[in-house]
Amino acid sequence: MVAAPAALAETWVRVEKDGTKTYSDRPIPGGTPVVLSSAQTYSAPQIADPTRPAEVQSLEATANFRYQSCTLSPRNDDTLQNPESVTISLSTTPTLLIGHDVNISMDGASVGTGQSSVTIQYPDRGTHSVSAQVVNRSGQTLCSASTTFHVQRTNLNSPQRQPPPPRPRPPRPTPH
Repeated sequence: MVAAPAALAETWVRVEKDGTKTYSDRPIPGGTPVVLSSAQTYSAPQIADPTRPAEVQSLEATANFRYQSCTLSPRNDDTLQNPESVTISLSTTPTLLIGHDVNISMDGASVGTGQSSVTIQYPDRGTHSVSAQVVNRSGQTLCSASTTFHVQRTNLNSPQRQPPPPRPRPPRPTPH
């Protein structure tokens, strides 16, 4: 901080009879102000990200970008029998671009933001509706999808319920 004002001050130089130079931050008799040119700078050109396909990068630059397709899993009207968990995932064509967010909701409540899949543990039996949206940084919806799936749980009293297999009996000791 202390050096900053000194760097902005004028510098004076005087050439002595023997050729040596005397520098000062104040005017000196026989001296002339030193004119400094601006510092040389360099700005590197922007390069394309080699990990992403060129067609995706060109689509990202387009102001009117839209995804070609959005698909949710599980598929519409899938019926799941006694699931311990259900993974809801959104796939897009082309793949999800950097800076775009995914919002997933199930039965009207948000269950995941920022990622393209979410796992629901022990979903309730019944019919569930799922929707997902992909939005850009300004909040504009670029893609949306919805699906409905059904969860069926077997009741303990159901005739279709298979009883657990019988346990094997331990062998009886034989008398000698």
